Amino acid sequence: MKIFPAIDLFDKKAVRLFNGDYNQMTVYSDSPLSVAKEFERLGAKNIHLVDLQGAKSGVPENIEVIEQIAKNTNLFIEVGGGIRNMQTIQKYISYGANRVILGTSAVTDEEFLDNALKTYGDKIAVGADIKDGYIAIKGWLENSSYTVDEFFAKMEQKGVKTVICTDVSKDGAMKGTNLELYKKLKKEYKINVIASGGVSSIVDIQNLTDSQIYGAIIGKAYYVGAIDLKEAIEVANDN
Repeated sequence: MKIFPAIDLFDKKAVRLFNGDYNQMTVYSDSPLSVAKEFERLGAKNIHLVDLQGAKSGVPENIEVIEQIAKNTNLFIEVGGGIRNMQTIQKYISYGANRVILGTSAVTDEEFLDNALKTYGDKIAVGADIKDGYIAIKGWLENSSYTVDEFFAKMEQKGVKTVICTDVSKDGAMKGTNLELYKKLKKEYKINVIASGGVSSIVDIQNLTDSQIYGAIIGKAYYVGAIDLKEAIEVANDN
């Protein structure tokens, strides 16, 4: 299983939210590049970056940070947050991102999603943020009309290869991940599922690995010391 340690970006700092609440934000580092370099030193091969400002405003706000990390590490970079047009995708890729995640725009702008997939193929991933059984949008502030199954079926039909799937209720809560959800999605859809939200212990990593989930994002658990990143990479056999 691939391990994606995460950096959430706000004002060019590494932060975390609790349950997607912008009013419950913790700043972990003023230097996201230093954090990314530490991930790499510990054996990480991938990194998951989210522009939280962009997710809320629809305009990329931390693109210089992505460029710094791309230029100064060898990490596979996936980035999301506020990606609403082809120009933004092109900019992220030209700045060094390997995969661009469409969240709100994948739900609300089908023509854009189709165009992105046609142009960039598997460099496009989709974020499925799940709240109360529906796909949430706009930085988790609103629910769309799509149920989880409706959305996954549609993404599979469109040829989406990778979906980052977040159970919003689990995110940052340090109470474990929604293993049954990820196992169900893996079984029912031909999509690489990256588990996000609530990955809070080595047991979670072991369970996801045993279930042959494609990838897992480690966020708060790393920053508070609940997961040793080097151990997680070893357990997931991500080498």
